[in-house]
Amino acid sequence: VFSETKALATYLVNSPLEDIPEDVRHESRRALLNYIGCAVGGSQEPAVETALKALGPYFGKPTAGLLARPERMDPLYASVINGISSHVFEYDDTMPKNYIHPTPPVASSIFAHASAHRVTGRDFIHAFLLGFETEARVGNAVYPAHYDVGWHMTGTAGVFGAAAAIGKLLRLSVPEMVWALGLAAT
Repeated sequence: VFSETKALATYLVNSPLEDIPEDVRHESRRALLNYIGCAVGGSQEPAVETALKALGPYFGKPTAGLLARPERMDPLYASVINGISSHVFEYDDTMPKNYIHPTPPVASSIFAHASAHRVTGRDFIHAFLLGFETEARVGNAVYPAHYDVGWHMTGTAGVFGAAAAIGKLLRLSVPEMVWALGLAAT
């Protein structure tokens, strides 16, 4: 295991919400409100309809819901559809330092998870913050070379944020979090 991955996994597993300043927690709530508005606004767009038709045959057990839509599907595909809905207009938040739209990958995954599994608001915010931070740090580490050769930073860095957030909600151990981040890398 790379020492950097283990250090990140250890931080994610052991980070208490109380260590995150209140102003940062406040901004996370603002980011989530923006995300919900974008997801609701984009939920009826043709891109979402196309994705539902194309992916529908592959949906698993319908345990998760979508934002602003009646369909139910497995959490994996619910996170994909929520991500499309929230990003279709590109009014979602962005980080000017690395061009990532950080909230959709993380929020899409945790909203889908929370619609299928009981999650407290406190755990939801904590997971979101840690996922957002993970995504931003990975994005900063690979920018600008990654972006300059044509990669969409939101997709390639966002998967790390989603893995970190879901890992936190699942209360993974340090080795399990290392594995989750490794799977995100593949």
